[in-house]
Amino acid sequence: MTEHDFTPARAWFGSRGFARHDTAEGVVAFRDDTGGAGSSWPLLPWPRGPLSEAVIAALRGSPGTLSSTPPVENIDVLADDDFELALYLCYELHYRGVTDEGWEWDVDLLRFRAEMERAFLNRLRDETVYERHVAAEDVGTALDTLISVPSGPSLSAHFVESGTLDQMREFCVHRSAYQLKEADPHTFAIPRLASEAKAALVEIQYDEYGLGDAANMHATLFANTMVALGLDPSYGSYVEILPAATLAKVNLVSMFALHRRWRGALVGHLVVFEMTSIQPMGRYSQALERLGVGPEGRRFYDVHVQVDARHAVIARDRLVAGLMSTEPYLGADVLFGASAVTMLEQRFTDHLLTSWDQNISSLSPWENVRR
Repeated sequence: MTEHDFTPARAWFGSRGFARHDTAEGVVAFRDDTGGAGSSWPLLPWPRGPLSEAVIAALRGSPGTLSSTPPVENIDVLADDDFELALYLCYELHYRGVTDEGWEWDVDLLRFRAEMERAFLNRLRDETVYERHVAAEDVGTALDTLISVPSGPSLSAHFVESGTLDQMREFCVHRSAYQLKEADPHTFAIPRLASEAKAALVEIQYDEYGLGDAANMHATLFANTMVALGLDPSYGSYVEILPAATLAKVNLVSMFALHRRWRGALVGHLVVFEMTSIQPMGRYSQALERLGVGPEGRRFYDVHVQVDARHAVIARDRLVAGLMSTEPYLGADVLFGASAVTMLEQRFTDHLLTSWDQNISSLSPWENVRR
């Protein structure tokens, strides 16, 4: 595979009003006086097209200044970098300070986001296959069936057998869009659930947040893996070069998280994560060891192997069962969330493996970024 140059993602700091400092541990970026109030991002990305250009242009200004927005029609939203980046930035306002915090609830931006969400949902419904009418007592079995059906090539198997160090670095750049905020989207479900479902989710999330120890938070452990691979672990550093296949997966969980109406789908999303992660996480750890990465760089994956066996049982037998006991009409939503994440994960896998088979990078090339 042609080696991807990760340097530009760092070099842009200097040309866009940011100081940079490279160390043996990674890259540390320092925001200077040009940074927006309350911003924890290292930078706003360059746009990929008219949709993201409209959002980014607005975020560079004051809330209430969103101009006319381009139409969303006739776009293959799951494959369009521009669409997915625009939606991603709208969602990020609810996680970290991307820009002026007043944009989080800006009416015009929320209206544009809702327009993109409708297009996103329509495409997801077209691409997913699940039981639309399911009895509450059958949801667990339906999840087992959905998960057991082979969906295509395995990314973790590729890494165990033949994955290269540069491919692993690319893989972690892709994953950083979610893993550096791991657990945060699913935490939105806690106040929206009741009784056993709420208690089960809190138990899972307590592990995800390191049992109360910041150094053991799963997001922190993934940042350590990035450092071990010579990558920049700061939040948002690589957004500019993430393709639609990556951003769509993050947008899915954010959409479910930020809408109470999709609490069932958010539960289904988490259940798939917990019930399907043990073998892949073990394989990624084996691949990292084969590639010469030490224990600290592998710990993120090793910890998941340890905790996810228990999480899988909690998620299926307590979280889903608890939700079905209090809101049995959400069964189809649980299956929709599970089916959607399974479908998008396979699209992501196909994108990476196809790119590498063609000896090209799976990341979006810098020459395709609108500057």
